[in-house]
Amino acid sequence: MIKTALISVFDKTGIEEFARFLHQKGVSIISTGGTARFLKERGIPIKDVSELTQAPEMLDGRVKTLHPKVHGGILAIRNNEEHQATVRERDIQLIDMVVVNLYPFFDAMQKEISEEEKVEFIDIGGPTMLRSAAKNFQDVVVIPEAGDYPLIMKEWGENGEISLETKKYLAAKVFNLTSAYDAAIANFLSATPYQEYLSLSYRKMMDLRYGENPHQKAAYYVSTTQHGAMKEIEILNGKALSFNNIRDMDVAWKVVNEFDEIACCGLKHSTPCGVALGATAHEAYTKAYECDPVSIFGGIVAINRPVDEATAHEMKKIFLEIIIAPGFTEEALEILRKKKNLRLIKARYTPQDKLNLVQVDGGILLQDADDRMFGEELKTVTRKTPTEQQMKDMIFGMKVVKHVKSNAIVVVKDAMALGIGTGETNRIWAAQQALERAGNGSVLASDAFFPFRDVVDAAAGAGIEAIIQPGGSIRDQESIEACDQHGIAMVFTGMRHFKH
Repeated sequence: MIKTALISVFDKTGIEEFARFLHQKGVSIISTGGTARFLKERGIPIKDVSELTQAPEMLDGRVKTLHPKVHGGILAIRNNEEHQATVRERDIQLIDMVVVNLYPFFDAMQKEISEEEKVEFIDIGGPTMLRSAAKNFQDVVVIPEAGDYPLIMKEWGENGEISLETKKYLAAKVFNLTSAYDAAIANFLSATPYQEYLSLSYRKMMDLRYGENPHQKAAYYVSTTQHGAMKEIEILNGKALSFNNIRDMDVAWKVVNEFDEIACCGLKHSTPCGVALGATAHEAYTKAYECDPVSIFGGIVAINRPVDEATAHEMKKIFLEIIIAPGFTEEALEILRKKKNLRLIKARYTPQDKLNLVQVDGGILLQDADDRMFGEELKTVTRKTPTEQQMKDMIFGMKVVKHVKSNAIVVVKDAMALGIGTGETNRIWAAQQALERAGNGSVLASDAFFPFRDVVDAAAGAGIEAIIQPGGSIRDQESIEACDQHGIAMVFTGMRHFKH
C-alpha cells in the first residue's frame, strides 16, 4: 500500500495533476526545493524533505536527499523484521513511491555552454534515489519520467494497486536510464573514447516496421548528447522510414557532403550508383541520374543544395524511395508531395560522426571516423603529369571511392562517376565492372594500392588517361612502369579508404 511518496522533479510537466491524484488517494507527499515550492503554490499539501531529515539543503542545493532518513525509508525491505526494527529504532519514515526525473544533462551537452556549467547539470541525488527505489522495486514504486504518470494513474485507478510486473518494468527503466546518463557523463569527462569500458548513451527514437528483412525486429536509437545529420532530420512527406532507409540515407548524405560544389548522389543498397557535380541542383541530379539510370530506380537521392522546381520535375519522372536535401522550395514540395509515399527529408546538419562502431558476435569494434581524404601530399609518380581537369576528376573520384565498399573502383569523366565497381573480392573484377559500366571514362580511382599491374592494363584498354590510388604496395614500381608504357598519368594519395 502506498502511503508516502517522495517527489523531486526538474521537469514539472504533468506533476501538478499527478500530485493531486496522489493527494486524493491519501498519499502523504514529501518534496524538495523547487518542486516543493511549485506544489505549495498550487495548494497541494507537502512536507519539505528537510523536515524529514532535520537537515537543511546545503552547497547550493547539491545536498538535499543524500541522507539515511531518505534512503533508509526507500531501501528498507518491508517483510524483513531486522530492517523494520531498524527503521522504528531510528524513527525513519517508509517511502513507498519515488517520483524523480533528472537534471537535463543530455540537453546541456548539446548547448554552447562552458564545461563548468555542464558539470552543474550532473545529477547526483536524483540517480541515487532512483537506483535505491529500483533496487527495492518489490516494495517501492519508482517513476523516472513524466510519461510514466498516466500508466500509474490508470492502473491504480482500475485495480486499486500497482502490480509487481509494473514495478519491475519501471525499475528496469530506471537502470536503463541511469546507465545511459552515466555513460554520457563518462564520455563528457573522458579525454578519449577508448576507455576501459565502452560507454554508449542512445535513446530510442522509434520502433521500425522491421530490420533488413521482414522477420527481423528493429528500432532506431539516437545519441543523447551529440547532434547528428540522421538524428535531427525533418520528414516533410511520405511513409515511415525503415531500417534500410535510414542506413542508406546516411551513406548518400555523407557522399554529397564530401563536396563544397553542388553534388548529387543516387544510391541503392548502401552503394552509390551515380554521383555528379553540377552548376545547379538540376544539372547535378540529371548528371547523377545519367551515370546509371537503371540502378537509381527505386533508390535514394541525396543533394547538398535545396531542391528547386526544375529539379523536382526531373525527380518526379522516376520512382524514388527518398530524397534528402538541406531544403525544398515550396514549388518543389508541391510537385513531389503528389507522390504520397515518396519520403522527402530535410537534413539540418552535415555529417557529425567522430567514431565508427561495428558489432561482431560477442564484441564491438570501435574506430575513429574516416574523416580525412589524402595524406600529406598528392604525388605524381609517372612520367606523364595529369591535366588540371584530370586532377579535379581524380579528386572527385576519391571522394566517391571513400563511400564505396571495398574493393572499390570508380571511373570518372567531367565530374560524373560513370562506373562504380564495388564489393568484389578481387580488385581486377571491381575494375572490370567499373570500366564496363563507364563506357568512356577518363580517370580511374581506387580505394587501395595495386598489388599487380592488371588494373592498369585493363584501364589502358578502356581508354583511361589517369589513375589515382593510395600507393604503398611492394610492387608499386610494376604499376608505375605499366602506366608509363601506356602513357597514363598516376597519382599517389598516401592514404587508403577501405570500407568493408
